[in-house]
Amino acid sequence: MSATGKPKIAISACLLGENVRFNGGHKQSPLCSQTLGEYFDFVPLCPEVAIGLGIPREPIRLVGDPQQPQAVGTVHRELNVTAPLDAYGQQMAAEHTDLCGYIFMQKSPSCGLERVKVYRDNGTPVDGGGRGIYAQAFCARHPNLPVEEDGRLHDPVLRENFLTRVFVYATWQQLLAEGLTRHRLLAFHSRYKYLLMAHSPAHYKSLGHLLGSMGKGCDLQALASDYFTELMSALKKCATRGTHSNVLQHISGYLKQALSADDKQEMQTLIGQYRHGIVPLVVPLTLLKHHFRQHPDRYIAQQAYLQPHPENLSLRNAI
Repeated sequence: MSATGKPKIAISACLLGENVRFNGGHKQSPLCSQTLGEYFDFVPLCPEVAIGLGIPREPIRLVGDPQQPQAVGTVHRELNVTAPLDAYGQQMAAEHTDLCGYIFMQKSPSCGLERVKVYRDNGTPVDGGGRGIYAQAFCARHPNLPVEEDGRLHDPVLRENFLTRVFVYATWQQLLAEGLTRHRLLAFHSRYKYLLMAHSPAHYKSLGHLLGSMGKGCDLQALASDYFTELMSALKKCATRGTHSNVLQHISGYLKQALSADDKQEMQTLIGQYRHGIVPLVVPLTLLKHHFRQHPDRYIAQQAYLQPHPENLSLRNAI
């Protein structure tokens, strides 16, 4: 978290409109620079400029083994910047330990996360591609950090998934800053139970078992580390209409004594319409939240699932 209280996200500088691309231009993303800029503090980084490549500059590309490619000049093959990009990735990972996410420029030989073109010696691209040199070095040192490419954020489901993970990550960092205790870990898990259930029912069960085995003599730091790794792995899985509907049913069960038969039927109708793709998630959720305002429940009130990110981001209006 930054001094403003907003989660801090690193981002490829070109996505914020900085003229750092090989051709002297930028790739400004209105989504990032305008919409998301209100809710996050961005840390713009451009590894190619940072390692001394000029603006404009000869483009680089990945060649060789897709698992361990080399970053070389497209004109002058003797220009090899693999080691500097890798070293800069390690350096930035060591310096920026307070990030809650990272948005990378897609297809970039330095910053792309996946399917970046890797070329054989004869100039033909390898099937499947690889990952940018800098991105690989950075992500290897922050394996739980939510990362995404700008292009994929235009998919509403992927955007909601990424930003959900960013806010969960930020809350976890806050917990660690306040001091990890057994009670705080259990309270954190309790708050995120239904969100976890929506993303991965299997992890919902396994993480419950993990915390259930937490005895007084256990290594709390090690257990919490394992817990968070598994949690972030679970949240990478996109929740589906089926799993969301299951959670909505669970939560609506807390209202069964409070609602009239007509209200219950309306709730079931909207959950069914959501499950079948007729209405977006925000529709049954809005009604559910309305009923809980009329009939408060302490346990449900603390559930992050109901609002895991700022409402004005409207992330659940399109999923």
